Amino acid sequence: MTTYKEVKGTNIEAVVSDPSNPVEGQIWFNTATGLAKGTFNDPGSWATGGALNTARTELAGSGTQTAGLAFGGTNPDTGKTEAYGGTTWTEVNDLNTARANLAGAGTQTSALAFGGTPPGVLAITELWNGTNWTEVNDLNTARQKIGGVGASNTAALAFAGALGPGSASALTETWNGTNWTEVNDLNTARKRLAGAGIITAALAFGGEVPPGTAVTELFNGTNWTEVNDLNTARLALAGSGTSTAALAFGGTTPPNSALTEFWNGTNWTEVNDLNTARSYLAGAGTQTSALGFGGDSGSLTAATEEWNVGLNTVTFTEA
Repeated sequence: MTTYKEVKGTNIEAVVSDPSNPVEGQIWFNTATGLAKGTFNDPGSWATGGALNTARTELAGSGTQTAGLAFGGTNPDTGKTEAYGGTTWTEVNDLNTARANLAGAGTQTSALAFGGTPPGVLAITELWNGTNWTEVNDLNTARQKIGGVGASNTAALAFAGALGPGSASALTETWNGTNWTEVNDLNTARKRLAGAGIITAALAFGGEVPPGTAVTELFNGTNWTEVNDLNTARLALAGSGTSTAALAFGGTTPPNSALTEFWNGTNWTEVNDLNTARSYLAGAGTQTSALGFGGDSGSLTAATEEWNVGLNTVTFTEA
């Protein structure tokens, strides 16, 4: 049998406290607790976070895993906005127009909300400055079930969506902080899709054509190009990350899905599932540190999950 010393060139270290910055594959024995521990590289997993104060579906989000923003949705249609600090959600000032099926972009302190319903199909755009929402210039084309990405409330991308009952759109618009401008369309018209990235480098994936689709498209600031599809076609999913390092999670195939897929700039790979299968949820964060919240899990949910990739510490026990 190969020993730890033969592999690592040293015996297992005895310490009086756990190391503050362990490295992958390190093993130690804590003499104070009498426990043997080690580290391994977690390829990614979801853990339970703090629940939203208001359970809802068809909401939007922005920000990061430790500084997220949730806004809009239906329970019934609401303008409620909540800020996430990494542990709990706190209610802050509401949208001016209560709505669902909207999209969001930006950060926790610099966000944009656009589109949605009801009443009818909306072009309304609101800008968040970290304290209040302010109505600004509308989308050129009113849409619901729309996709959106962007780095702040001055640079966002709106794409696809429904113009009315039974419709699906390929329309794309860019936001410069003041006005929306129509640019080149998606190759595949759809609604209820997800996205990742920024105004000049975006990824759009999944959605409803109908039916559900796995189509993925890459935006370079001018044109959309079809790239490799999701492994599983689905609609009403969420996304996070960038155009070259994205995460797609949840949705419905139907039924509700917990599937999570990892985009490396070329291909999608299935990774560990959400703990709660759901659709019509919102997402925020990066590919390696994401946040999924709200949605429909068979009923309206306030559940929040945190996705992390990196070192994990385990305690060894006797078999």
